[in-house]
Amino acid sequence: MRRLFQRMRTPLRVFSCTLAIVWGLPAAAVSGELMDTVTRLESEVGGRIGVVLQHTGSEWGIEHREDERFPMASTFKALLCGAVLSRVDRGEESLDDLVTYKATELVSYSPVTKNHVASGMSVGQLCEATVTMSDNTAANLLLKRVDGPEGLTRFLRGLGDRVTRLDRNEPALNEAKHGDSRDTTTPSAVLKTLDRLLFEDVLLPSSRAQLQQWMVDDKVADELIRKHLPKGWRIADKSGGGQNGSRGIISVIWPETGKPYLASVYMMGSDASFKQRNAVIADIGKAMIEEIKQR
Repeated sequence: MRRLFQRMRTPLRVFSCTLAIVWGLPAAAVSGELMDTVTRLESEVGGRIGVVLQHTGSEWGIEHREDERFPMASTFKALLCGAVLSRVDRGEESLDDLVTYKATELVSYSPVTKNHVASGMSVGQLCEATVTMSDNTAANLLLKRVDGPEGLTRFLRGLGDRVTRLDRNEPALNEAKHGDSRDTTTPSAVLKTLDRLLFEDVLLPSSRAQLQQWMVDDKVADELIRKHLPKGWRIADKSGGGQNGSRGIISVIWPETGKPYLASVYMMGSDASFKQRNAVIADIGKAMIEEIKQR
């Protein structure tokens, strides 16, 4: 079985204890565009930025604040639908099962579910709305199917993720208080879990393909990494944003040739506007793409 994110016994760490270049990355890459961009933006906008870029075909990777906690915000929704698909694989659920709900269950930002109160939606439609449109009510309805935030956290623990945790429903989970570990992950931990869901045997091949397709079809992340994606490349992603300057994205990037890369960017504590935070992630994404091109 492929093992990603295995650290060398004595990883090369440069600049500070918060910035690591690991997995045999050539020393010349230390001054590469990605790390220059991350450290510059962190200085300009304030707060913290956590980044991981990991090649799935080798142990090559670049990290910055990779083990620090950041609010997940809506990035948890990809993991949630992974948990739902796991139930489908075990025969406990069908994507065709109808879920009914009341207008009183609608919460803020529910662009899809608000239009289907009368008819209800299937589990598959709810997952599609959750991942591609980041529909909050859809996510809450799916959380019920997996025994709530605690149930999702148990699912993650079963995958070996001892870090990522969900404690609340939408929209409360976006509170993002400083020092609050609720509803958080680390840039490294969440990518390990995403790797297991998309590329290992946690899910059946059909479910892995479905989760990947929902993320490929994401319709609310065009101003982030997708903004700089070269022609012929592909991306599957899930973004999120909350209070206290929090913003994030988890993704898989496929170059025209070769194995894909896993990438995560999280930020919090900045006074930057939502639009400015989007620009920060877009700039980091552009630098990630340039880093990949150089390999």
